[in-house]
Amino acid sequence: MVIGKVSKKRKVNIGAMKALMYASVFVTCALVVFLVGYILVKGFPNISWKLISTKPSYLSGDIGILPDILNTLYIILATLLVVLPLSVGAAVYLTEYAKNQKIVSAIEYAAETLSGIPSIIYGLVGMLFFCQFLNMKTSLLAGAMTLVIMNLPIVMRTTQESLKTVPQSYREGAFGLGAGKWRVIRTVVLPECVDGVVTGCILSVGRILGESAALLFTAGFAHTLNGVLKALTSSGATLTVSLYVYAKEQGEFEVAFAIAAILMILTLIVNLFADFAAWYFKRRKNI
Repeated sequence: MVIGKVSKKRKVNIGAMKALMYASVFVTCALVVFLVGYILVKGFPNISWKLISTKPSYLSGDIGILPDILNTLYIILATLLVVLPLSVGAAVYLTEYAKNQKIVSAIEYAAETLSGIPSIIYGLVGMLFFCQFLNMKTSLLAGAMTLVIMNLPIVMRTTQESLKTVPQSYREGAFGLGAGKWRVIRTVVLPECVDGVVTGCILSVGRILGESAALLFTAGFAHTLNGVLKALTSSGATLTVSLYVYAKEQGEFEVAFAIAAILMILTLIVNLFADFAAWYFKRRKNI
């Protein structure tokens, strides 16, 4: 009788947990579908070729987001050009060269702490250090340097974890053939963990696309169309900053929803590209 009662109680508990898990999955999926669907339904009809291919005209009142699209592209490229060498180099040093585990643990803890700091604090520090102390003023370059600090822990930790998955026997085999430390890292270790580097890079692009608070303080919100070099040294609005300006400051909610739909599509493309990259490198390793 006791065994039967325990078994019945266990079945009830298992059934309750299954119901709770199913409910959690349903709520999560429903929220994602509703959010994506609502933004696309409200924003997609407002996207036009004129909107994405022209710049704003304050005389005629026309609205165009071409400068904002280009500014987003410029700031992504500038951030990646700086953050990739720094983060990959730091990960290689901490994993392959560093001997003092206390220092390594302290650096890893600092990186994890940086990942949890609110982005508006990064914006405040970037404004004080890059814009004022280094005299970069409000510019895309100052915004890119701020985003470098924000994304450095992500790429570094992702690369570190990928480096640790490379079997030690690969290194020992290369050393046995007479290869030096750097040659082993360059020709054996890094090619085996390139998928982790690519994943960290794609995650950084996703975070750059969605960042607005830090850029409001450092990059500004000018809608001017400039070349690459002039744009990096001038104030400029990215798509997320433009969304805030059009929705909050100017009340252009149709344009704001159009920008939100574009950002949603870009985010989906980045995520699909991340999945494809992971599949490609996994398939490449298995060949």
